[in-house]
Amino acid sequence: MQHQYLETARRAARLAGRLIRERFPQGGAGSALKIAHKGTIDLVTEVDIQSEKLLRQAILDDFPQHAILGEEEGQQGQSQAPLWIVDPLDGTRSFAHGYPFVSVSVALEVDGILEVGVVYDPLRDELFEANRGQGARLNGRPIHCSPTGDLGQALLASGFPYHLAEFDNRQFFQLLRDYILASGGFRRDGSAALDFCYIACGRLDGYWEFFLKPWDGAAGALIAQEAGALVTNLSGDPFQIRKAEVLACTPHIHPAMVAIARPYLEDMRSLLI
Repeated sequence: MQHQYLETARRAARLAGRLIRERFPQGGAGSALKIAHKGTIDLVTEVDIQSEKLLRQAILDDFPQHAILGEEEGQQGQSQAPLWIVDPLDGTRSFAHGYPFVSVSVALEVDGILEVGVVYDPLRDELFEANRGQGARLNGRPIHCSPTGDLGQALLASGFPYHLAEFDNRQFFQLLRDYILASGGFRRDGSAALDFCYIACGRLDGYWEFFLKPWDGAAGALIAQEAGALVTNLSGDPFQIRKAEVLACTPHIHPAMVAIARPYLEDMRSLLI
């Protein structure tokens, strides 16, 4: 069944990706898009909503008894059924500004285990995919995480939560500062799913984030793991998609990244309660 699941995930991601590519605002933030706010700075566009509808329809056409959890419409379907976890447009603010770093994320969880992950970048036509236990691929070619062994030479990435200004963020920025100073460079592009995939194919060496949602990390985490990366929390314990904390990196720099995070975790985790 894994092959059938993967075919459905690919097809759904490409359908949604075509919509995103067609509606991408080449004129930047001034382009005509219907935009609403879910929070002070958390956006949702008409394309997010339409994309999720395409994903849900494509999945249910093939597996009508399955459940789906999506960013915009929540969870639908029986709780014991296989669960598809979808992000219809990861990087909404980038999309709304015409910043070309967006993706569609589709994962399948069966009995609590991630079996399939697909992340599609429609603007570069790059489809990252993985079946559990069968490695990771980019447009059909096997991919692997980088061999970088020195944190001082590593390129790192992270993301910032929408409600960053609403809590005591001093520890958050101290950890960011320490990682930047210890590394060879830092990027923040706004799509967690693509950050995982860039770890998987060696474009990034390390990625961490707090305040993730299941749809942010489900597909990308499996792809990174299958490419040989370590995907844990910031203590080095196994990553759980329903916990809001992740560290994904090459195996060689993992101990150093865990050690840098250690002094800040108690305070930062208190913000997640």
